[in-house]
Amino acid sequence: MRLSEIVMSINGVDPVELLGENNKKLNLIRAAYPQATVTQRGTNVKIKAEKPEAQQIKHHLELMMRLLQDNRELSTHTVEDLLAGENPFQTRLGTGSKNKTIVFGRNGRPIKARTPNQMLMIEAAEANDIVFAVGPAGTGKTYTAVALAIRALKNKLVKKIILTRPAVEAGESLGFLPGDLQDKIDPYLRPLYDALDDMLPRERLDKFREDGTIEIAPLAYMRGRTLDNCFVIMDEAQNTTTSQIKMFLTRLGPSAKCIVTGDLSQVDLPRNQVSGLRRAINLLAPIKGIAVIRLSAEDVVRHRLVKAIIKAYDADDEAEGRGRFGPPPESTFERLGPPGRSRKGDFLQENLPEEEI
Repeated sequence: MRLSEIVMSINGVDPVELLGENNKKLNLIRAAYPQATVTQRGTNVKIKAEKPEAQQIKHHLELMMRLLQDNRELSTHTVEDLLAGENPFQTRLGTGSKNKTIVFGRNGRPIKARTPNQMLMIEAAEANDIVFAVGPAGTGKTYTAVALAIRALKNKLVKKIILTRPAVEAGESLGFLPGDLQDKIDPYLRPLYDALDDMLPRERLDKFREDGTIEIAPLAYMRGRTLDNCFVIMDEAQNTTTSQIKMFLTRLGPSAKCIVTGDLSQVDLPRNQVSGLRRAINLLAPIKGIAVIRLSAEDVVRHRLVKAIIKAYDADDEAEGRGRFGPPPESTFERLGPPGRSRKGDFLQENLPEEEI
């Protein structure tokens, strides 16, 4: 086969940041394609290889440039992931693929699905407009949901992200909180801030919050609104009443995507109130376009002891019959056709333009 020669410009990025000191990152490409010749002079990179390999190398370099422009940093670890076939700008993620990266976070760090049920949650979100993800603490429900929302925003599939949760305290009264409204609600929304902070550069996150591209608000602020062309996440939904979760779900517009997360073993409502999350799941799970994903102690990605703690409490509650809300709901989502394929084909489609924010 004849060799193909491609000369591509790397103008607009720092060559040292792109290719590494002493060509450390460029050498990773050379090692991955030993039959190719890749050289850099000034703001040009010359690729000489058989045509398929030359195109692949060019594609890798283009992804590296986009990541560097987006995050202002590009680690050697990220380059290794790219060379292994991971694409942070793809619009869908199938379980049948070896690629588990949802999005690339700050400093180019890949945010990946780490358990089979997290992968199933991703597929369910691609195939349905509303997903209930329920499971114990530490299973990555909120983190995975936020990563999916960031990916949708980066690919211009939605115009904004809305993150909300009920302002219910975890079994104790915080008393008077000083400051303005934002100061008062921030303690309740901190887990959402932490997830966003992992996935977006600080200055970009601040900009998105200022211009409303990312909105974080208590659940009460959803009343009376229509949430359209956005990715909406409700966290800690086990602490909603039936009327609250009904109000929230009926806010969704025709182009909205919604993930509802919660842990039915950690309900902080008064004893005389039943969690609206369980009733919503029981009523709505049979509806086409709505899926329920159940995560378990096997999906815990926190400290190794967290899994053992959850299992111990679950076993004790089951033995003593102390569960306030009965057995946890089972997953309802089943793969239909190719992994990750949307039933409607109107949200996370294939072959969408790979655009940045």
